[in-house]
Order: sequence, then C-alpha cells, then structure tokens
Amino acid sequence: MRRVKPQVGVAIPQTVLAGAFDTRRLREYLARAEALGFHSAWVVEQILGSVRSLEPVGLLTWAAAVTERLKLGSAVLLTALRSPVQLAKSLATLDHLSQGRLIAGVGLGGNPRVYPAFGVTAERRAARFAEGLRVMKRLWTEERVTFDGEFVTLQNASMQPKPVQQPHPPLWFGGHHPNALRRAVELGDGFIGAGSISTATFLEEVQLLRGLLKDAGRDPATFPIGKRVYIAVDADRARAGRRLAEWFGAFYGKPELAAGVSVWGDADECADRLRELVAGGAGFLMLNPVFDEIEHLEAFAARIVPKL
Repeated sequence: MRRVKPQVGVAIPQTVLAGAFDTRRLREYLARAEALGFHSAWVVEQILGSVRSLEPVGLLTWAAAVTERLKLGSAVLLTALRSPVQLAKSLATLDHLSQGRLIAGVGLGGNPRVYPAFGVTAERRAARFAEGLRVMKRLWTEERVTFDGEFVTLQNASMQPKPVQQPHPPLWFGGHHPNALRRAVELGDGFIGAGSISTATFLEEVQLLRGLLKDAGRDPATFPIGKRVYIAVDADRARAGRRLAEWFGAFYGKPELAAGVSVWGDADECADRLRELVAGGAGFLMLNPVFDEIEHLEAFAARIVPKL
C-alpha cells in the first residue's frame, strides 16, 4: 500500500494559565505557522471553566484577519448549546472573512451538566444537535427555508450571503460514542478525534468509522480522519511531563490525564508516536503544544513533520 504523508495543522494558543493574553505573540505565532507551511490552525471550545480561554468563533475571526493561507478549524464547536440560525450566520460570515478557509468542527461535548447554563436542557441533546445541523445546512444552501422541527421553526426564511465554500464549509465531527460516529458518517464531511483520548481509543474509532463508511457506500478517500494531539517536544521527559500535567489540571481538572493521552519526549520519540496514528488511519494531525508554542512550531517543522 502506498503511504500518504499526513496533513499537519496546529492549535492556536487559546489559553493562558496566568497573566494577560499577548496578541502580538499570538499574531507572530500565526504568521510563523503560515510561513512554515502548516495546513491549518485550530481552536477548541470551553466557554465555562476556571482556565482563561478565548471564545472560539471570535478567535478564528481574528485569526482570519491576520493570515492569508492557513485553513481555520474548530475542534469542536458545541453546536447544540447555540442557536443554529445564529451560528449559521456567524460561520457563513467567518467563511467570507477568511475567503473560504473555514473547517467547522462540531460536537456534543462530554459534559451534559453545562446545558442549563445556556438556557437548554441536556435531554434530547443528540436530537437537538442533529436537527440544528440540518437547519444550518439548509440555510446555507437553499434560497428559502420552511422547517417545522422539534426545536426550530422557520417559515420561508432566507439567509444571505451563502458561504463562500459550496455547498457549505466542511463539517468535521468529534465524538466517542458509536452513535456519534454514525452521525459523523450520516451528516459530516470528516472526523477529528479528541485530544483527551488515547491513541488506542482513536485507532478503535478509526476502525468503526471505516466500517460505517463502507456500509453507507461513502468513499473513505473523501472523508478525512484526523486527531488532535497534545504534544511536548523536550529531551527532558520529566520536565515536559510536569508542564503538561500542570496545563491538563487547569483545563480539564485532571492533571493525570496528560500521561494517558499526550505525546512527549525528544523529537524521535514524538515522531514515532505520531507515526502510530498515521499508520492507524489518521490522514490529518493537529499538533497542540500547551507551552513554548512558537518554539514548538519550529521543532514541528524541522524535526517532526519530515519524519512522518
């Protein structure tokens, strides 16, 4: 079998553990990622939480203004917490401002307790999620939309402008449950595995996705499968492990999770771990450093990507 080099994107620095956000350095990071030829730059969504984290659609819109070629992705937006009508408008606007560079990653999220904070209940959240995506697709692709759903009602509604990308920005799904993978194949254009799962779990998801794609008669070559990877390139493994654990403790509240899902060590060790993902079916890798981000970009480009 011919081996295909994976596409490689990077996470946009979106959190700080202390102090203020440095927009100058953030601009420098995005400019360097673009200059080094990375495929894309990505955000995650965490609206509520003790860690300082920027809102994803606003950050992507800012990133669109300071870049020209990088694709811009979300991994993932929790769309069932949002109005699908408003979100369709926001993402169509972002697609225009980026001149068609948006990849809209979507998912349900793993914490149903957050739903009441957004004025909705967690019950029927999967149905709300699927219906919302259908509404968004119709608003993006039809001149007039009449829709009588469980959660949304539209009567001869029109939304302009349509997205730059036709028929709409690609929808990449996240999720772990077999039902989530089925929704990805039914409604999505790609899949992005979470950074908070292990390589072994991701490889199991890939096998299930391949079976579902075959059953649905979909060509796997037209359905990208990727993985977010928390990574620290550092010959001092103990130091890298401590810094990863500190960040995981702040963001996930689980410092011990870092050891189970992250890739860290010297460049050769990191490349070996990433090759496991590629061999298992990841055609796209989104590398997510959580400290020394610009320095990591240089290490990725010079010492990691050439070895994949």
